Amino acid sequence: MEIEKKTRKVLKFQSLILSQYNRTLPISRLDNLAGRLGFKQFEAGAFILKFPHVFEVYEHPVQRVLYCRLTRKAVNQIMQEKEALLAQIPDAVTRLRKLIMMSNEGRLRLEHVRIARYEFGLPDDFEYSVVLKYPQFFRLVDASETRNKYIEVVDRDRRLTVCAIEKVREREYREKGMDAEDVRFKFMVNFPPGFKIGKYYRIAVWKWQRVPYWSPYEDISGYDLRSIEAQKRMEKRAVATIHELLSLTVEKKITMERIAHFRMAMNLPNKLKGFLLQHQEIFYVSTRGNHGKLHTVFLREAYRKGELVEPNGLYLARRKLCELVLSSSRKANVDRGLVHYRGDREDDEMERFRRECSEDGFEGGKEGKDGGREDDLNLDLSCDVGSDFTDEDGDVDGIEKLEKAQLNG
Repeated sequence: MEIEKKTRKVLKFQSLILSQYNRTLPISRLDNLAGRLGFKQFEAGAFILKFPHVFEVYEHPVQRVLYCRLTRKAVNQIMQEKEALLAQIPDAVTRLRKLIMMSNEGRLRLEHVRIARYEFGLPDDFEYSVVLKYPQFFRLVDASETRNKYIEVVDRDRRLTVCAIEKVREREYREKGMDAEDVRFKFMVNFPPGFKIGKYYRIAVWKWQRVPYWSPYEDISGYDLRSIEAQKRMEKRAVATIHELLSLTVEKKITMERIAHFRMAMNLPNKLKGFLLQHQEIFYVSTRGNHGKLHTVFLREAYRKGELVEPNGLYLARRKLCELVLSSSRKANVDRGLVHYRGDREDDEMERFRRECSEDGFEGGKEGKDGGREDDLNLDLSCDVGSDFTDEDGDVDGIEKLEKAQLNG
């Protein structure tokens, strides 16, 4: 989660730079603008110097003032992520329909969906590019009693009421030939490393796996929920709801704070963290982000060796940003050295060309024109050269290995 924490800050800085004129930010204004992102004085400058593959500090050729901009690799990653986001809009429409159909009243607050749009692969302007663009699926309404906007589904398609865990059970039943009663209400479990499973605990898990429950897409408004059997079904239904919620996300993970926004609409428990920790064989809860204040929930069965079992284009595009963040600054220094070497070699060739021209008796005016072009070339090359600072966070790889081991079990 250490890399996730850094990636979130990098994304904030990227948005800040892209919102500026000409997509560049003067270093003199960096502290003032970065204060909105929660950075202290002089902390923002040290942060951007740690990631030379993402941010580039250069001197303006005319003003002679230091500016910060995104590197070419970072710009290419943003463009690739944007293309992948637009390409999966049809899948995002289906995910949003299924998400709203899991609610009790068939509607969700627009603000709650907007907060979690990144996790569900929705564009920033999804209110117009998704909700209003597909009136056959969605309807945007204003609640007169709360003055909030809600997204409603126009029609509940029964073909979308099949949960992801049901498809996994069918595959397990066909491939392994398990007993139908054992696999009918079963969840895929994967205990964390070092977790001791006793005899009685194993029996309790076996009994819990056979407990029936209502589907997250089923309307339970008319059911009597006062009996003990109904409470057990509701508890397992909450597990299925969170499981389906994670399955609808792009990276099969979401912060607990995002899940809490849908708690009332989907009948989730009040003490969400304790509930998830009771089922840590299905979910993995990480608390490494933001000094333990941010909780990220992972779906265990969707990950293997720290990577998604079934990756998608948007996930792969976002992973490239993590690779840029984790890339060593030593490699960035090597890249800049290659640029310097190319510039020095061109200088030598230009000097040899001038010497040959002077020996052949060419006029100085033509030589001056060539020299002007060469200065322009050197100026362009110098603008591509970033800073020579190194990354001091050498413990990221170790933390990432520990996170992957805990996640995969």
